[in-house]
Amino acid sequence: MTTSALQNSIVKDMGLASEGHLKIDWVEAHMPVLNRIRSQFEQDLPFKGLKVAICLHLEAKTAYLAKVIQAGGAEVTITHSNPLSTQDDVCAALVEDGVTVYAKHNPDPVEFKELQLRALEVKPDLIIDDGGDFATIIASERPDLAATIRGGAEETTTGIIRLKALAKEGQLRFPMVAVNDAFCKYLFDNRYGTGQSAFDGIIRTTNLVVAGKNVVVAGYGWCGKGVAMRAKGLGANVIVTEIDPIKAVEAHMDGFRVMTMVEAAKLGDFFIAVTGNKDVITGEHYDVMKDGAILSNAGHFDVEVNKPELAKRSDSIRTVRRNIEEYRFKDGRKMYLLAEGRLVNLGAADGHPAEIMDTTFALQALGLRYVSENYAELGNTVVNVPYDIDQQVASYKLESLNIAIDSLSAEQEKYLDSWKF
Repeated sequence: MTTSALQNSIVKDMGLASEGHLKIDWVEAHMPVLNRIRSQFEQDLPFKGLKVAICLHLEAKTAYLAKVIQAGGAEVTITHSNPLSTQDDVCAALVEDGVTVYAKHNPDPVEFKELQLRALEVKPDLIIDDGGDFATIIASERPDLAATIRGGAEETTTGIIRLKALAKEGQLRFPMVAVNDAFCKYLFDNRYGTGQSAFDGIIRTTNLVVAGKNVVVAGYGWCGKGVAMRAKGLGANVIVTEIDPIKAVEAHMDGFRVMTMVEAAKLGDFFIAVTGNKDVITGEHYDVMKDGAILSNAGHFDVEVNKPELAKRSDSIRTVRRNIEEYRFKDGRKMYLLAEGRLVNLGAADGHPAEIMDTTFALQALGLRYVSENYAELGNTVVNVPYDIDQQVASYKLESLNIAIDSLSAEQEKYLDSWKF
């Protein structure tokens, strides 16, 4: 533990650190790709003398990413991107490991924002962002903090949308690597990670069966595909709602019923919004829902399920189980909202599996090194993860699984590069 980390950090209880270390040790043992990158960083020290500020869901896997960045020579500060996903024991353990932490589980909105600002006020050289929280704070409130920032990496679909909007308006003042758009992110994290972790949160929170139920999945992007696939595997009758005609046809061809949310609202037992947009489930849908419908969000912010319109229709609101709020409507029906409408897979569970986040956080680590080394040429915009980094991460993953694949012969490469047969 460094004196600086201990003196500057704001966490709930340092006495919880021992349990946090156990959690971090567990994920470290199941993240071989990140372990390999950590060994490289310890030799190369790509972040030596640099300050890195991280804003992510603060649980064990994220904590280990912070330690890998730290192993590359960085002075690391970390804060939360979601009030419910923060694990206080993990925060305490990170402080003992020399990382400065500004995060608590479920702070009030004012303290939540203040802690994010504290992390930025270290004047970082590099950032790792989630949902564009850091970038929007800098653009809207603290443009002075952009002066020291070389660039950073963004984790989510929602964050990329916000960053591109900032860039379009000339408000993005440094390059950001779109980790979310890398193959090894959305093919595995968004699909297999979200699919499994969303139902982890729903099942452990409700203790109800999924088989035989009507599960409505709003959005058929990579996250929606994963949620629908897992719902089908659990025996559910899956309904997909979409705004994109191409994705709607894809969902139909994948064997799912496709309809508008107004029609799906009449049928659904479980609702899972995965769009990244607001007002996906609103009053007109509540008005026709079954008694006992269960509402959840696996997108990003707590705006996909419209909470004010839920409250407007209710005579009473009470917590009936941990992470379940019951809204008793004036007509006698009850609706159940999971994890306050925040990310159900992190607010009510532990997020994506360690093996999934292994490749995602490998992209974060290597993407951060890439932007640190090339920021002067990248410009103030959103840039893709270079394909060779994507392939490198996939190759490391295959090696960790003891899987070998074929390679092209010189003659095959020549054939593919020629128009003559």
